[in-house]
Amino acid sequence: MSVESVIKYFSDRNIESPVFKLNNSGATVEQAAETIHTQPKYIAKTLAFKLKNEDILIVVRGDFKVSNRKFKDFFGVKARMVDSDKVLNEIGHPIGGLCPFGLQNEVKVYIDVSIKDFEYVYPAAGSKDYALKIPPKQIQELVNAKWIDVCKNSQ
Repeated sequence: MSVESVIKYFSDRNIESPVFKLNNSGATVEQAAETIHTQPKYIAKTLAFKLKNEDILIVVRGDFKVSNRKFKDFFGVKARMVDSDKVLNEIGHPIGGLCPFGLQNEVKVYIDVSIKDFEYVYPAAGSKDYALKIPPKQIQELVNAKWIDVCKNSQ
């Protein structure tokens, strides 16, 4: 159902669906990059974190990691991932297919500046077997995301 909710998200907004099926699994950044024939930096991974009273999503560059220091400085709490059952059951996509579109419940979305200047990125599309091609600015506009700087500047 998850892929369908992503496709429906775009359809409901009269946007041609950017979703496509992968020939091989895209469960990890490396697998997705190899399958799509691009560099890992262009894979936009969506990560789910717990804050004090809510869960959030952060879309980041595929080959970067979130800096614990920057995360705590920005959000005021230690970076803690949402467990996989909650990601699937409450956010609406499985780990490996998580993206900021077609969510089951409203979740605040942030985008790391590490992808801001890319022409396109490739987030998952609700499944490890599907992805989508989209400009980072369009992600920001569609989900009303805030640009933040929480990644380490290298791998």
